[in-house]
Amino acid sequence: QVQLVESGGGLVQPGGSLRLSCAASGNIFSIYAMGWYRQAPGKQRELVAGITSGGRTNYADFVKGRFTISRDNAKNTVYLQMNSLKPEDTAVYYCNANLLLRTMAQGDYWGQGTQVTVSS
Repeated sequence: QVQLVESGGGLVQPGGSLRLSCAASGNIFSIYAMGWYRQAPGKQRELVAGITSGGRTNYADFVKGRFTISRDNAKNTVYLQMNSLKPEDTAVYYCNANLLLRTMAQGDYWGQGTQVTVSS
């Protein structure tokens, strides 16, 4: 019923930048919060950044000042601009959306993940 499709991952050198995108589609009535999580090998999935439908944002301490989350409500799309990337940012990045379907069911949905590798 709902698809979250991520793009923009890849290999980048330390200090470089990447921009992730996540587009939601399907039987969607309204999207509330959207966010980005990441999971490195052997570690638990952790919140990177979140944004409400009104544009209020929150960030994990380890990305403050380096990453910026934004969204285009008309396109049901959330972005993550990642600057000054570090090797420890290497992980699979997942998009998350809390949304309301046209059936009036509400729930959390996840993308398939996109690999970000920071290495020289």
